[in-house]
Amino acid sequence: MNKKQLRTALRRARRALSPQQRRHAADGLKRVALAQNLLLNCRRIGFYSPTHEEINLMPLLNHALWLGKGCYLPIVPQRFQRQLGFSRLTSLPRWYLNRFGIHEHWTPRPVRAWQLDLLFVPLVGFDEACHRLGMGGGFYDASLAYLRRRTVWRKPLLVGVGYECQKADEIPSDPWDMRLDAVITERKIYWAKEKGGTCVTG
Repeated sequence: MNKKQLRTALRRARRALSPQQRRHAADGLKRVALAQNLLLNCRRIGFYSPTHEEINLMPLLNHALWLGKGCYLPIVPQRFQRQLGFSRLTSLPRWYLNRFGIHEHWTPRPVRAWQLDLLFVPLVGFDEACHRLGMGGGFYDASLAYLRRRTVWRKPLLVGVGYECQKADEIPSDPWDMRLDAVITERKIYWAKEKGGTCVTG
């Protein structure tokens, strides 16, 4: 299948999940992440606001806030731009809807991806080699393109997030597609290479 066909098939599989399956998956995702100590050495963690189709990251985000972590949400750039900013959640959040109808948290000083220790990345599909199939907008690939020039220092740790039903045998990959360090589902973590399950901070 090409990317368009895979997106259609995997989004159909995701939409077929019942509300109860979605709730259990969100709880399972949190359990897997905590069992793997995924948040342990991370100070700044990038999450995202899930749509009604995407697996719910809120249980894990709330736990990270309880641990005192700095939690950030993406800010979609202006039209014809691709670099995402990230806004730290505060005790008195100011919410608004972006041009895609997704809630964003306002901040006067957004940070860039390289300032985060761990970044959870939404996806439509993935394979066991941790290749990611996104929605096709290219925002994450553009925001993380600098990593292709890095050989030693690499931040943040990139962890794709999805349901187990979003796993494909193989995801077609283009030169500009960013490969993930890992993918987490409600069942397990798939590692592209040995990372020890911890963030690289500094």
